[in-house]
Amino acid sequence: MARFGHRGAASVEHVGLVLLVALLALAAIASVVASPLEGGRELGGAIARKLRCAPRLPGPCWRDPLTEAYGRPLGGAVRALAPSPAAHAGLMPVDFRYCRSASCAAPGPSERLTASNRRTTAFVSVDDRRTAGGDAVITYWLYRPTLGWDRTVRRASSADVAALADTPLLETQDPKLVPLETLAGRNHFDFPPGEEPPWRWRVQPVYP
Repeated sequence: MARFGHRGAASVEHVGLVLLVALLALAAIASVVASPLEGGRELGGAIARKLRCAPRLPGPCWRDPLTEAYGRPLGGAVRALAPSPAAHAGLMPVDFRYCRSASCAAPGPSERLTASNRRTTAFVSVDDRRTAGGDAVITYWLYRPTLGWDRTVRRASSADVAALADTPLLETQDPKLVPLETLAGRNHFDFPPGEEPPWRWRVQPVYP
């Protein structure tokens, strides 16, 4: 009986220790992500990804959204043909879900981040006409607060897609690409009249 009681106490202690370590890790992540330094954000993101691996096993811990929306070969072409983020009228393209003011879209020290530490972003939609002998028409939608939307169109033939299929797809690449086909609630976001998205109700959903 004594040995059994001893083991029970040890198990409780181990559970408590695990919970303490988890709380400390979460606190560390929160402090790192809150840091204005780009390196701090990257480290915080890496730790967060590691912690969320366990609940998602045995599947991959992170899968590129382009692969989920378009498949790996076409996803590689979408990444390879993406326009470089650039300032227009003093504003960088950003994710409208997190930045809606000119102040958070002002150019930063690099093309990767704005002055307020927001990542440059492009939204994407694809009209794949290859099965009918055409091209995959890739449209990149760039949002800048107060200015609205610009678009850049690229075309990729079947040969182009095959040649670009192995393009690396990394979570840290710039600009961040967000497929509209898999963006939840994309048609129901509110915008001022001058910023109404031209793609609203025109992109067919894809369910990974």
